Amino acid sequence: MPIAFCPHPPLLVPAVAQGAADELAYLRTACDAVVRALVDGRGSDVTVVGSAPASASWDATAGGSLDGFGVGVRAGGASTVLPLSLTVGAWLLDRAGWEGPRTYVAVSGDEIVDVRGSVLVMADGTAKRTEQAPGHIDDRAPTYDKAIAQALASGDADALAALDTALGVQLWSGGVPALRTIGRSVAASSWRVADARLRYDDAPYGVGYFVAEWELG
Repeated sequence: MPIAFCPHPPLLVPAVAQGAADELAYLRTACDAVVRALVDGRGSDVTVVGSAPASASWDATAGGSLDGFGVGVRAGGASTVLPLSLTVGAWLLDRAGWEGPRTYVAVSGDEIVDVRGSVLVMADGTAKRTEQAPGHIDDRAPTYDKAIAQALASGDADALAALDTALGVQLWSGGVPALRTIGRSVAASSWRVADARLRYDDAPYGVGYFVAEWELG
């Protein structure tokens, strides 16, 4: 069972980035690769998991909009109800040509999701890596992001589940609920991570972004 991890900056979408689109080209390529691998030749449902202020779930009729960023980009279904993390996830699935069933799950705390199908986890790291970062610089941010990267690279579900929620909030790491949820979900299942690969680990604009893929077996 495959799990892909991608970040969800609006600038990942070229229409939002416009003249700066090339600055995230490598990140965009890495996301495209893991999402296409997630859906390629698979007939199972795709569950998209992302952090949001309130927990909720939607079926394939749900979609999202990037109107708030000044562009008329729609993703997913016709009902524009998805939060940003899931909207970018829907956009990646659309971009990969996925036309099969999909479910969206927004998480705000420690929850459990079904990992028996294909799962796309949308999660950013900290937003305090440099002086130019949205939250300015915090010396604790690189260490926190390193722990996330190491957990993704080694397939350590327990480490994701154990991420410090309070510190994540202080470091503006909006992806922590989603990462903790997938860690707890894998750890609670009968599956284990048979293969793990970290495809991208960098902090453009001072925000930690990771792209990874796990295969459960």
